[in-house]
Amino acid sequence: MHKDLFLEYIEIVKKYSKNTLMSYDCDITQFIDYCNKTNQSSAIELNHRIVRKWIVSLMLKKNSNKTINRKISSLKSYYKFLQKRGIIKTNPINKIVLPKIEKKIPLFIKEKEIENLFIYDIFEKTFEGVRDKLILEILYSTGIRLTELINITNKNIDIKNKTIKVTGKGNKERLIPYPEKLNKTLKEYISFRKQMLLNDNVNLLLTKKSKKVYAKLIHRIVNKYLNYITTIEKKSPHILRHTYATHMMNNGADLNAIKELLGHSNLSATQIYTHNTFEKLKKNYKQAHPRA
Repeated sequence: MHKDLFLEYIEIVKKYSKNTLMSYDCDITQFIDYCNKTNQSSAIELNHRIVRKWIVSLMLKKNSNKTINRKISSLKSYYKFLQKRGIIKTNPINKIVLPKIEKKIPLFIKEKEIENLFIYDIFEKTFEGVRDKLILEILYSTGIRLTELINITNKNIDIKNKTIKVTGKGNKERLIPYPEKLNKTLKEYISFRKQMLLNDNVNLLLTKKSKKVYAKLIHRIVNKYLNYITTIEKKSPHILRHTYATHMMNNGADLNAIKELLGHSNLSATQIYTHNTFEKLKKNYKQAHPRA
C-alpha cells in the first residue's frame, strides 16, 4: 500500500517527530483496515465516496470533529505523496469537506494564582522539590510544549543571556528568553545535581536515578502543584502554555511575537488567545464606562 514508503519520507525528508509519525501511521492504517473490512476497493483505488463513508463511521463512533479532521489531514498528505510519485492520478481527499470545528477559548490560570505558586514557595528544598519548581517556572516563563521541555539539554540553556533553545515541531529550533528569577532556581537545581553526581547526563531535567524525565512524571508534577493554587478543571503542562500566551496578550505583547515564541507555523493558531484578551476588554469596559 506504499504506506511504509510514505512514513519513511515524512521521517527522513520532512523530519517529523516520532509522535507525529505514530499519528500518521495510526490514521492511515485505520483507513486501510476500514476499506478491507467493508470490502471497498483498495485504499489506492478509492474515490471520495468511500472516504465520506469512513467519516460517517467515525462520527457514529463518537469521534470528535477535531479528531476526524486530523485523520483526514493525514490521508490528504498520504495521497498527495502518492500523487507526486505518480502512483495515483488525482487526490480523492481534495473533494472532501471537513467537519467544522467549534473553536474553544483556551483555559488559563489567573495571574494572581500563578504568582501565589511562587510567592509562597511551597516547594521542598530537596533535589526533587527544586526540580519541580524549575519545571513549573520553565513551562510558565517560556510557554514551551511538553516534549520540548523533556528534551532540553544542558547546552540548550544560556544562563548569561537568559535564553533556552528548544526543538519544536518539524525539528524547527527557536530561542526563547526567560526572566532573571528563573536563573536563581536553575542555579539551585544545578547545585543539587552536582551534589548527587548527576552531571554526566546531557539532559537538563532528571529523576533521582539520573534518567531523563518523562511525560507522565511531568503531568503528575504539574497537577500536584496546580491543585494548590487553582480550581480549574484541567491541570496540565499545556494549560501553562495557554496561560503564558494569554498573560502575554493581556499585558500588551504583539501577536506575531507570541506566534514566534510559541513556535506556531501560522498566525491562525495564535489568534485563539485574542478571544481571552477581548473578554478582558469587555470586563474593563463594563467596569469603566458610565453606561456599560
